[in-house]
Amino acid sequence: MNLSSALHKNIFRIVSLSAKKIKQDSYVVGGYVRDFLLGRMKSEDLDILTIGEGIRLAKEVSKYIKPYPKIRIFKRFGTAMLKYGNQKIEFVGSRKESYHFSSRRPFVELGSLRDDQNRRDFTINALAISLNRDNYGKLIDPFGGLLDLKKKILRTPLNSDITYSDDPLRMMRAIRFATQLQFTIEKYSFKSIQKNKNRINIVSIERIIEEFNKILLSETPSRGLLLLYESGLLSIILPELILLRGIEEKNGWKHKDNFYHTLQVVDNISKIKTNSLWLRWAALLHDIGKSYTKKFLPKIGWSFHSHEFVGSKIAQNIFHRLKLPKGNTMKYVKKIIQHSYKPIALIGNNTSDSSIRRLLFDLGEDIEDLMKLCIADITTNNIEKRRKYKKNIYLLMERIKKLEEKDRIRNWRSPISGNDIMKVFHIDPCRKIGIIKNFIKDSILEGKISNEFHSAYLLMLKKGEELGLKKK
Repeated sequence: MNLSSALHKNIFRIVSLSAKKIKQDSYVVGGYVRDFLLGRMKSEDLDILTIGEGIRLAKEVSKYIKPYPKIRIFKRFGTAMLKYGNQKIEFVGSRKESYHFSSRRPFVELGSLRDDQNRRDFTINALAISLNRDNYGKLIDPFGGLLDLKKKILRTPLNSDITYSDDPLRMMRAIRFATQLQFTIEKYSFKSIQKNKNRINIVSIERIIEEFNKILLSETPSRGLLLLYESGLLSIILPELILLRGIEEKNGWKHKDNFYHTLQVVDNISKIKTNSLWLRWAALLHDIGKSYTKKFLPKIGWSFHSHEFVGSKIAQNIFHRLKLPKGNTMKYVKKIIQHSYKPIALIGNNTSDSSIRRLLFDLGEDIEDLMKLCIADITTNNIEKRRKYKKNIYLLMERIKKLEEKDRIRNWRSPISGNDIMKVFHIDPCRKIGIIKNFIKDSILEGKISNEFHSAYLLMLKKGEELGLKKK
């Protein structure tokens, strides 16, 4: 394998020259090598491994780059990073690691190239390409990683039990790589994940969720979510989702398996033109309240009354537990979940414009995301039903668009402010101001007056008079 014809010639030649000058063998390692061999070339960041001091090599390389790049040094880890164009290059010395059972932080000491490859999580990430003069461009593959790439298999270089027990985050990484690359986890390796699943508890929730989010952002998230379920990790990370699994039948009535339905909805969302992580979270949790609200009603069947409201509350608890972003992000996910079934209720010619205005008022700029979720939520295998449901959603979207163009309800602001009311009636802040503002808002949403100042002003005077206020 020859780097010079296929990879970035300049930077590799510079590293090779610099390494030779300071007498430290050097190699390209990590995701760049893997993606290069897969023909993906998504890893633009470079990892350079050197048998010696990574910081020293980074300083030497920087001498040959114009303008002189700023070097970020991480003394604690013995690493350095610099930029070459738009590319981040990290330099690290080869090392050997050993672990204590109670921590995933390793004891690190200097090591050989083989020691460094031994500590890698998977064979496909243990590949190295030489930058040394005597074998420049040679692929060094001690564990058969190239063959695993061709077979699309994820396998650990050493004993899987030790690999996953030492650093349990590797279990999440295995599932994430299997999802992103559409690889299969080798069966003994997967059994080790099942065996060591409880070791995930020594990993910080932030690192777990970082991997979980990458799974959600993949092309087919259900692949990773199913692996998380089958491995037992999902029951530790998100047990609420597991509760949705199963079909119950009573008196000839049965409901769908809401767990597998949810996975399909998340996949459907990923196919829509959106990379929104938080819309995918909303899709993942949109039915989370169903296991808590499930009831069987004779002559009616299974009911999940108010599961959207209950689900939005559960989602908030999940966000707190998993240390997901609070503030507007959590409010957005809660809002999408809470309104997830409202559009279905608005389908049909008998639906009033005021009901649609209220949905627009409640959702604002997030109305498009809600409609995307509604379309993704159609998972029936019946082609005619699927076509009919989608058609109804698109007809509703057209009504929403026309009403918004006419009434401008999205991100609505009252034509009359509290200050306007206080100024007209010469009053201080009080409860009556809120009553007048709500009356104006409801009148606009119900279509009784137009959404403009003059109509709202006249209504304000009328309502004020009813409340005993007089224009000064």
